[in-house]
This record gives sequence, C-alpha cells and structure tokens, in this order.
Amino acid sequence: MLKDLKLRGLLEDTLVVWTGEFGRTPFAQGTDGRDHNPSAFSMWMAGGGVRGGMVYGRTDEYGYRVEENPVTVHDLHATMLHLLGIDHKQLTFHFGGRDFRLTDVHGNVVHDILA
Repeated sequence: MLKDLKLRGLLEDTLVVWTGEFGRTPFAQGTDGRDHNPSAFSMWMAGGGVRGGMVYGRTDEYGYRVEENPVTVHDLHATMLHLLGIDHKQLTFHFGGRDFRLTDVHGNVVHDILA
C-alpha cells in the first residue's frame, strides 16, 4: 500500500497510521499468548508530513516500560490532528454543559517526528 501511494504521488499527502489498541508484553502469565501492556506500545506512521526512516522513543530491554521520549495517547492524537491540519486546542465541542476536546486538557504535538 505504501509503495502504491508513493508511486501515485499520494504518500506525501496521506497519513498512514498502524497501531493496536494496547501494547503487548514480551512474556505471558499462562499459555494463551502475551499479556497486555498498559505502559508501552509500538506503532508506525508514514507519509502525510511524518519524517521517514526514524525511530522515536525506547523501552527497557524487556519492552515493558518507556525509557526515552514517552508519547501519551493525547500527544499521539494531537500530532495526528496537527498532521491533518487541525489545531487540537481549537477542536472543541460542547456536550453535557461542558466544553470537550479530543485531547482533553492534555496533548502536545511531537515535533521531532515531523518532516
């Protein structure tokens, strides 16, 4: 898919994100696969203004805890919205008598990964 987008000249304008809903530990408590890891996860992004060929962040040797450049879910959402041309601080909606935004009162754009 990435090769096709690049071949057609669409990759620079298309943000591709691959991730799961949670991280996985490198070990399991039983025999039914690896455990969920709420402390760290891996994902990748391509195109759409993301700097290619880099790794951002690092976990410990077991892949369990973030040791360098942590990115919260709010940071990820703020960055994705920024890449889509939306200021996450301005994207606010009123619900139940309160103003909400997708990144709540958190989230910073991770400028180090931008092209």
